[in-house]
Amino acid sequence: MRKVLEALHAALRDGQKVAYTALVETRGSTPQKAGAAMLVFPDGSQTGTLGGGCVEAEVKRRALRLLDDGQTELMTFQLDSNYGWDDGLICGGRMKMLVDPIRPGADLSYFHTLNTEISAGRGCTEAIVINPEKAGGGAAGDRFLFDELGCLLASRTTQNAPPAVTSALRAIQSRPRAYVDQGVSFLPFLSRCRLLIVGGGHVGQKVAELGAQVDFDVWVVDDREEYCSPSRFPMARRLIVGAVDSVLSGLEIDNRTYCLVITRGHNHDEEALYHLAETPAAYVGMIGSHRKIKLIFEDLISAGISRKALERVYAPLGFDIGSQTVPEIAISILAELIAHRNLGQIPHQFRHPNLLAEMQGA
Repeated sequence: MRKVLEALHAALRDGQKVAYTALVETRGSTPQKAGAAMLVFPDGSQTGTLGGGCVEAEVKRRALRLLDDGQTELMTFQLDSNYGWDDGLICGGRMKMLVDPIRPGADLSYFHTLNTEISAGRGCTEAIVINPEKAGGGAAGDRFLFDELGCLLASRTTQNAPPAVTSALRAIQSRPRAYVDQGVSFLPFLSRCRLLIVGGGHVGQKVAELGAQVDFDVWVVDDREEYCSPSRFPMARRLIVGAVDSVLSGLEIDNRTYCLVITRGHNHDEEALYHLAETPAAYVGMIGSHRKIKLIFEDLISAGISRKALERVYAPLGFDIGSQTVPEIAISILAELIAHRNLGQIPHQFRHPNLLAEMQGA
């Protein structure tokens, strides 16, 4: 979404016409879910995707026509023999698309506000009227943007928000799904999470690369400047070089922070976990063998770290997918982080045994 908005911002800055298209409602089996967005430019090029195939081609064709007259339109596609045979989309689902053409000279404040909120990583929700009769007013395609507290930030209409927009708006939770209520499509965007990686080695480098791609703000900590450099971590929002003990003892960590301990050695791992275990972090995970983890837990309990805090630590971290290589290990770790972020917890079938319980029973 950020790339789409960045491209939109650049087009608007240059005074270029562009059609903002978005998937606002799905029913049944569809190749994309509500919230997908695509920009269509006058030359037929695009940024983003609505799922590909003939549906996307039809949306693009219609968007190019609407760029000339500036009219907003909602399009509905039934994925049956009319759309999808050639692309294998005979799945019976339904997709509703918004086509919102933007022309030079138009009021662009709504899009500037949307870009600002998403770029800053702040949570917000778009409300788009798709059935004015059910919504109690407005026009099809009217758009409203709300912050995490439900306060109106901007609107792309001259009308007030119809009753259904404010009454059906839900609080943004762990990883909210788009939904339709009372003729209004709600597209929530969660505030971005920080991914704090302690250890700039090969695994940390690959995790950072993948983490940035799935919308984490990456921070890296290492005591070696050559391992914590922009050349190794061009995607990182922040690089912190310094002794683990001094860096982590003063670092702000909140309930939107995911912490990974993947340093080059036992002592550094233990030192890092000492400072992270009792923070309000959303997630703390440590790499290592069962033996190493048990030894570190024993040391930390002796040092005064509570068992309750250590019970929150995911160790060994990552889903067990038989990882052998660095990329496979990184994928297993990111899968666990994404599951925790999207679902609020790790599915029980993927959980590792509780090593503290084993230690207590031994």
